[in-house]
Amino acid sequence: MAERDPTATVIIPPRCTAVPGSGTDPTQRDGHIQSLADRGRLGWQRDTDYGRRSMAETAMSRYKRILGDHPHARKPPGQQAEAAIGVAVLNRMIDAGRPNSVRVA
Repeated sequence: MAERDPTATVIIPPRCTAVPGSGTDPTQRDGHIQSLADRGRLGWQRDTDYGRRSMAETAMSRYKRILGDHPHARKPPGQQAEAAIGVAVLNRMIDAGRPNSVRVA
């Protein structure tokens, strides 16, 4: 991952048996392992904003389940239009299912 984009932040939880690497330069993974050791799992999740990743995965799962695993258009402009329409449809479905709350007192 670091070879493709050195600025990318990897938020994959290391295994409970993970140990820091033997290299002299600490990696992101080593930082995650140290954070897990210092603050615990929930502290690490707060530090890395892990909930945001989970919400993005849920949104993509919902998109794929309702609209299909892959775009049906062949060329990128058509794929972009298809994705925009799909997102608009999902947003409309979410708005239709959301209750209208009214404050009484």
